Amino acid sequence: LAPCAGTCYQQAKQVLHAAVPDQLQGRERETGILRQFLQEHVLGCCPGSLYVSGAPGTGKTACLSRVLLDCKDKLAGSKTVVLNCMALGSPHSVFTALAQHLGLPMATGRERVRSLEKHLTTQGPMVLLVLDELDQLESKGQDVLYTLFEWPQLPSSRLVLVGLANALDLTDRSLARLRAHPAGSPQLLHFPPYTKEQLTHILQERLGQVAGDPIVDSAALQFCARKVSAVSGDARKALDVCRRAVEVVELEVRGQTLLKPLPGGES
Repeated sequence: LAPCAGTCYQQAKQVLHAAVPDQLQGRERETGILRQFLQEHVLGCCPGSLYVSGAPGTGKTACLSRVLLDCKDKLAGSKTVVLNCMALGSPHSVFTALAQHLGLPMATGRERVRSLEKHLTTQGPMVLLVLDELDQLESKGQDVLYTLFEWPQLPSSRLVLVGLANALDLTDRSLARLRAHPAGSPQLLHFPPYTKEQLTHILQERLGQVAGDPIVDSAALQFCARKVSAVSGDARKALDVCRRAVEVVELEVRGQTLLKPLPGGES
């Protein structure tokens, strides 16, 4: 890493955080499919479901967040509910959380599911339900997952469901019954691990936002990208490794500055 003024290290650490960037490198195809799905189903008032799979750090949530931000004005006429299933106490809590977001009166058990079903099949704007960490909703008999994925198939439904999870085979393993009705099967979108080239581009694009000479040597970035792509292809891991490297150098430079001899040769 190149030595530089203290502020450039701060900027570098900032750009290496795993925030949602304006442009997602290496995910143009997946972003296009997500946009097309929302266009056809939410804006086209056509209920449906999409299952997004991919290992952690492959850009699933970041991509969808970017698309939702970009389409915010277009989606203003519909109701968007985003839930992280990891934050729910139990699989059935998803129904309580959804009812609260939709402003429905509190109910329990089957009554709550029935009231949601009725709400989602009566006239009104389209409802886009995004469920991150969807695999947290797996339960005995998979009744929660089946209920959610069957809702878009109900007559007069206005629900568009997007589920994100790490497992590639969740729909085969847990939702086999849906395949009996071809129209009922969710559309699938898989995010493969990032390649060495894609990770290098991501790191270069982020660090390119810092003014001045490059802080991290190109060979060091490629080394980091190669190591991370060989193990996981996790972009968050690559950003993390680079950020820690910047922190180490920042501490070293700070230490050297403090230890500089005083003018006049005094110790």
